[in-house]
Amino acid sequence: MQSAAVIDHTQRDPYQVALEQFDIAADRLHLDPNMRAILRECQRELIVHFPVRMQDGVVKVFTGYRVQHNTARGPAKGGIRYHPSVSLNEVRALSMWMTWKCAVVGIPYGGAKGGVVCDPKQMTSQQLETLTRRYTTEIALLIGPDRDIPAPDVNTDAQTMAWIMDTYSMHQGHTVPAVVTGKPLSIGGSEGRREATARGVVYTIIEVAKHLDVDLEGARVAVQGFGNVGSNTAILLHQLGATVVGVSDVTGGVYSAKGIDIPRLQAYARETGQVAGFPGAERVTNAELLELDCDILVPAAIENQIGETNAPRIKAKIVAEAANGPTSPEADRILQDKGVMLIPDILCNAGGVTVSYFEWVQDLQNLFWREATINARLKEVMVKSFNDVLDLSRKHKVDMRTAAYMLAVQRVADATLTRGIYP
Repeated sequence: MQSAAVIDHTQRDPYQVALEQFDIAADRLHLDPNMRAILRECQRELIVHFPVRMQDGVVKVFTGYRVQHNTARGPAKGGIRYHPSVSLNEVRALSMWMTWKCAVVGIPYGGAKGGVVCDPKQMTSQQLETLTRRYTTEIALLIGPDRDIPAPDVNTDAQTMAWIMDTYSMHQGHTVPAVVTGKPLSIGGSEGRREATARGVVYTIIEVAKHLDVDLEGARVAVQGFGNVGSNTAILLHQLGATVVGVSDVTGGVYSAKGIDIPRLQAYARETGQVAGFPGAERVTNAELLELDCDILVPAAIENQIGETNAPRIKAKIVAEAANGPTSPEADRILQDKGVMLIPDILCNAGGVTVSYFEWVQDLQNLFWREATINARLKEVMVKSFNDVLDLSRKHKVDMRTAAYMLAVQRVADATLTRGIYP
């Protein structure tokens, strides 16, 4: 089911949104014009076109991208997505957001992103494996455990990362587990990685609830998106006693004022491949879900979901951006005027890249940690980062997104300035 919210996806270029968000922070920081010019551009952009023989014997040429925005603070880090709407500007925006995300939580990475223009739902597992291995070969000149470390994103998963790791390792002549994160445990993956993004989202929601004196027990929550991040966020909030009143995926959504039994919904979604039609709940569109009467709204789908047209109708007191770039700058200003507390994506969903960093460290050391240790370290990083952003927000009297950007941009600018301009 196509929703009005998704239509915004074509109206705002994600890269223009990313640049506008950067410019707002750069203005507040009075950033040197030379530094602004450096940080506004992506450092490397690779476009590849590669053939894959399909099941019927026809050869199809696919387009893929790998973009590195900035590597001043360490190797590039960022996911790979498979989606029909993947574009160069989308990948540029996502790589820039990754730079700020890594900086805001203080992990030593720069930002990167990758993608292939395809519809994985129309492809067999064998075709996806072939496409992944060929795409990996095409971008192999950029990636590596000390250069650029991919991870899962939209429509890619642990199995995709296993294929990338194996392909890269075959070319190197030895096994290189640290070339990707989000791998299966059997080949060097980390405990807690699958739930890490959602766990980070929930840690920040707990902190903002404390700050606003909101009781999570019984708080009404709506979650847009029921993939890995959305479903795990819903289950974790459900376990904390929150009442999840609305959930949606690409097919549409369900709503129940009394609350949805999330474990039952997960089982239903696994069985049917969708949340729509879940017994005992009303059907709602993705657009309607965003405007439900709730305390906490969690956009966990794709970018450009909350724009200036629907922002005035958002009823939530807290918006926790589990997705990348779900809110436009115009919507930011509207939500700020309405008194909505927004936890920006570069902070809210940084749990995934934080545990990816933990996985990378474990792979390099060949020394693995228990899940309890990983979750405790993740909580420490997320709580400290949230409070750093909140303190900056109060000090400069700016919204949380601007504060998060100011913190991140300053850290990247400092690293760039310290390293100097080569040659």
